[in-house]
Amino acid sequence: MLETSARLLRLLSLLQARRDWPGPALAERLGVSERTVRRDVDRLRDLGYPVHATRGTDGGYRLGAGTAMPPLLLDDDEAVAVAVGLRHAAGGTVAGIEETSLRALAKLEQVLPARLRPRVGALQAYTEPVPPDRPGPVVDPAVLTVLAAACRDRERLRFDYRGHDGSATVRAVEPYRLVSWGRRWYLVAWDVDREDWRTFRVDRVQPRTPTGPRFPPREPPEGGAAAYVTRGVSAAAWRYRARVLVHAPAEVVTARINPAVGVVEARDERSCVLDTGADTPHTIAVHLGLLDLDFEVTEPPELVARLRVLTDRYARATADAPPADAPPADAPPGRRPAGFR
Repeated sequence: MLETSARLLRLLSLLQARRDWPGPALAERLGVSERTVRRDVDRLRDLGYPVHATRGTDGGYRLGAGTAMPPLLLDDDEAVAVAVGLRHAAGGTVAGIEETSLRALAKLEQVLPARLRPRVGALQAYTEPVPPDRPGPVVDPAVLTVLAAACRDRERLRFDYRGHDGSATVRAVEPYRLVSWGRRWYLVAWDVDREDWRTFRVDRVQPRTPTGPRFPPREPPEGGAAAYVTRGVSAAAWRYRARVLVHAPAEVVTARINPAVGVVEARDERSCVLDTGADTPHTIAVHLGLLDLDFEVTEPPELVARLRVLTDRYARATADAPPADAPPADAPPGRRPAGFR
């Protein structure tokens, strides 16, 4: 059984890690009775921590927001993860948090135990980020907060949206998830008017508050929010598209491609269709070659023509080479290399 002071710290750490805790679950984690948990909660309240009791069959507790932030209790791995995350956020894509992240990191480093400082210092000293090819859009942290809260509370949201062509519309959605991809943020939501899933660039969103009524949860898009964004963003950027019959099981093809390359649809146990695309037919041809699998292409005609050009080029490149199963030119007569038949 934990001593009282250590148990209080452990209890506070558990309350910070999860929104709601049933009383019996806390008692089990701490190895004490539920009566002891109630006494420890009263002690935390006396110390100024706003611990609220929740109603229900088992009853429970929740750490509420106070006038000041209570001390955070982090284990070693959590402290290192927070330090690394703050360093990354200092150069991120959320407007206005760079300086705030550096201030928070400085405060954290001051209170890190001596045993952790070398780990954090090594990560910072021996890590160099690669600058992006081009500056990406930044998003307002207040917008991210509104969208995340609407996703969490399942509340309808109306916002002004600026399209890629500069057009402005008002959208009504049931928000599902925020997705961060590279230097961009996306909102995946059910568009109420269009009755379908849609992806929205967060830097083009201006929420209208307050939010609307709650909505029941929907079945998420196939593969989840991240996969949906990957498919949608990739396809939107494709100038050329192709549906390719690949003579291999769908799981084999899926394991060999990046999700941004295309979507795999199973046809039977030994073949599948790859729905892919790119800005040029040559790029599609390269992706198909990297599969290292047999495939058939009938369209678009630009891709068919490019594959024929590559076929002729590779044939010319190997025109003077001996067949793969031929013996070396300097092999003694009557003798064959091991394994040759």
